[in-house]
Amino acid sequence: MARELLRIGAAAVSKGEPFVWASGMLAPFYCDNRLTLSYPEVRRMLTDGFAEKAAGLEFDCVAGVATAGIAHAAFLADRLSLPLVYVRPEPKGHGHQNQIEGSLAEGTRVLMIEDLVATGLSAIQAAEAVKNATGFMPVATLAIFTYKLDGVAERFAEKGSPLVTLSSFDTLLVEGLETGYWGPEMVEILREWRNSYQAWTFANWR
Repeated sequence: MARELLRIGAAAVSKGEPFVWASGMLAPFYCDNRLTLSYPEVRRMLTDGFAEKAAGLEFDCVAGVATAGIAHAAFLADRLSLPLVYVRPEPKGHGHQNQIEGSLAEGTRVLMIEDLVATGLSAIQAAEAVKNATGFMPVATLAIFTYKLDGVAERFAEKGSPLVTLSSFDTLLVEGLETGYWGPEMVEILREWRNSYQAWTFANWR
């Protein structure tokens, strides 16, 4: 999966201004998994991977985290012939003012799909919305990619919805070095950033 993310250009290093995450953090690197939607072979690989990770888990419904997790949740739900819902960051301000779109009854066991996990705050917020609706946290949160920031996986475990991903920042660095996508110097720069990402944000804030 890491090789495919590199091949389609999803993994990018900023050549100018740093990337801004949804959390407000700054970073010299970003993994844009939305690009995977344009490559049928990569979409199938992701769906295969999610189906493999989901094997053995007991759940009745697949939930996608808006917006980037929705498509991948839909592909998996279709593969497994299961209901699909998606979760907004907050209730919408019109109509039924739903935060969860689709039919989700109390007691439903949910598998949640996200595209990328950085700090994990948005995915955990979505998981708690699922708990409010069903009485249970999602049985697991599956994602394409994680930066593996300190404490994030533990935060999911503490909430009762373990995080399982198809690829990670460390794997991407190894693959990028082996394939010549990045040189050793860039890999070291990226590794140092990840290990001190908060300090990097403060140092580069304008």
